[in-house]
Amino acid sequence: MPKVGIVMGSDSDLKVMSKAASMLEKLGIDYEMTIISAHRMPDVFFDWAKGAEAKGMKVIIAGAGMAAHLPGMCAALFPMPVIGVPMSGKNLDGVDALYSIVQMPPGIPVATVAIDGGMNAAILAAKILATADGEILDKLKAYSQEMKETVQGKADKLKELGYEEYLNRK
Repeated sequence: MPKVGIVMGSDSDLKVMSKAASMLEKLGIDYEMTIISAHRMPDVFFDWAKGAEAKGMKVIIAGAGMAAHLPGMCAALFPMPVIGVPMSGKNLDGVDALYSIVQMPPGIPVATVAIDGGMNAAILAAKILATADGEILDKLKAYSQEMKETVQGKADKLKELGYEEYLNRK
């Protein structure tokens, strides 16, 4: 059963939302990914969001641009956490979507990550799931250690080479 639902309003969001899917795969978390426009197919969206709990989903990651209604509508219909991913756009570079997602009315919260923050949305979903799943928590700890080692390796290399040689290496 998928523990996380990933939904986006357009296939143009797939580049960002695929980063969420990749991170969930890395952490061994089952997910379902789909494209549903809340505006162009509200009946299909309504059925999907209302049925997510019955499918075993514990968190929904919803990506949207512009007016970004998809995350808020998910939060209105799905009783568990929803994480909104504002998409950058051609007009306002995603600031419109960011404001739309974070300015939800009282009683309908949507956790929000950075513009185009699909990977962080997956990590946040994993952290939510980890409150009740020690295996996911262990994988998150291992991932944090991996990031630490990667940065430490870069710091060691910079110290070894000096900044000019470090910048010019290929």
